[in-house]
Amino acid sequence: MFHGLEARATLGTTKYEMQRDRRTRARELAIQGLYQLDVQGPDLLEHLGEFFKEADCDDFVRKLASDWTRGTWENLAQCDELIAASTIKWQFKRLAPVDKSILRLAVYQLKFCPDIPPKVVINEAIELAKKFSSCKSSAFVNGVLDAVFKKESV
Repeated sequence: MFHGLEARATLGTTKYEMQRDRRTRARELAIQGLYQLDVQGPDLLEHLGEFFKEADCDDFVRKLASDWTRGTWENLAQCDELIAASTIKWQFKRLAPVDKSILRLAVYQLKFCPDIPPKVVINEAIELAKKFSSCKSSAFVNGVLDAVFKKESV
């Protein structure tokens, strides 16, 4: 049922790195869930729990990935509007599904997750683009998120 992006968990050595790595892993799963929803449709939302259960054994990671995926999907129109308004010379519908998923999650976190510092959101999104998308995507993601952040901070 689920196919496409594959993520690898990273291992940290300190408590901070382990916690950060768990959140990074949750972001990886969330963008995979968003990718699947974008490609296969919203009916898949009810089956995301199964995907997260198969993809990671850590309850914290699964819950965070589920919360972020559902939160992003529930606020999709607002996230997409901010992305579309911040993409210069790109039509929203022409964005690659992977880039769209990364941007959607990051915009959701910038707008609706005040506990996550904007710098962390943007840096994590750039790293996700480097890992899962094309070589030019990280710069594109950085530019779009910087524009979104500036619009939202005003």
